[in-house]
Amino acid sequence: MRIADVQPQSNWLLFIIADDGRVGRFDVSPYLEYEAFEALKDHREFIKVVNGGYFVEWDCGADLSADTIEAQWQLVGEAQAA
Repeated sequence: MRIADVQPQSNWLLFIIADDGRVGRFDVSPYLEYEAFEALKDHREFIKVVNGGYFVEWDCGADLSADTIEAQWQLVGEAQAA
């Protein structure tokens, strides 16, 4: 999967649109207990997520691969064609 768009939401959720049009939500909150993700407990840091296509990352060095996201996300639909 390649990530076409990522939008941070409240409650440490990421709204993800895949390049194939699938749309889903990924919950980052279970990762906040790990040292690499600790800075993201501050929601101001969490919302600074950057889309790397095959991963998402934050300034603190935390990152998640598209494969990890795809394995754990909750599908919510398909993106509307433009």
